[in-house]
Amino acid sequence: MTSQHPPVEHFILHLSDTHFVGADEKLHGVIDSDANLRRLFEDFARSQARPDAIVFTGDLADAGQEDAYRRLRALVEPAAAAIGAEVIWVMGNHDTRTPFRQLLLDSDAGEESVDMVYDIRGLRIVALDSTVPGAHHGEITDEQYAWLAEVLAEPAPHGTLIALHHPPVPSLIGAIEFVELRDQQRFADAIAGTDVRGVLGGHLHFTTFSEIGGVPVSVASATCYTQDLNVEPGGMRGQDGAQGFNLVHLYNDRVMHTVVPIGEFSTVYEVTAEQMRAFASMTDDEAAAAMAHTAER
Repeated sequence: MTSQHPPVEHFILHLSDTHFVGADEKLHGVIDSDANLRRLFEDFARSQARPDAIVFTGDLADAGQEDAYRRLRALVEPAAAAIGAEVIWVMGNHDTRTPFRQLLLDSDAGEESVDMVYDIRGLRIVALDSTVPGAHHGEITDEQYAWLAEVLAEPAPHGTLIALHHPPVPSLIGAIEFVELRDQQRFADAIAGTDVRGVLGGHLHFTTFSEIGGVPVSVASATCYTQDLNVEPGGMRGQDGAQGFNLVHLYNDRVMHTVVPIGEFSTVYEVTAEQMRAFASMTDDEAAAAMAHTAER
């Protein structure tokens, strides 16, 4: 059996909303944000996957704490180096620009908007700062739109992904509509006709998918805690469960987003890599017979 799809051109690990707090604290008194992220990388290492980049779409520290950024960087950079991935940090509304720049980017640019461009083997990733200091909602300024237009004026060899904290999608929970990205139509107009192939976001603390102007939008769930969507209308509830991250696979004709939960779960069945290789070498009839035999067991 052979694949009907071409090889993957790029593979991105998309994480969001780590919300690191002080070294001796727990988020909301119960969430160990450090342990959740550490567990994520320990589990991911078993897959032996090799992403080109790891993109964090904001709210890295819960209140812009310097120690939180130091611990986050100390945890992430060795894990990224072990798998050969570049780390891309994106600002969130809980982050503070000066320590974010100093401690994650080794920059002294202070409170300037944190907008950056990365070239990942021909794939352009734009980190766009949608934060408004002191506010929960997101905005992109006139100056940023002018800068983005210059960046996107020349197509990249493998296209562009835009990563920002506030995703251009409905908030879904009516109680938190005030946290949305403002003037989403302007964002749609800004990427129309460009080589933007996808938009990566966070902020919502649940996984969701949408589109804007025909461009797919993928929102990664938080690694700290998530929003319970089974609540009474008008309410909201943070829960210690359903944390996860996304895998982003870019082919020459499509972008595929896959959700992976964090945690340990009961094994229902297991097939070894050697068995999978044997299965892949079978004819269709042989594979059907093998599957039927497995189902009978």
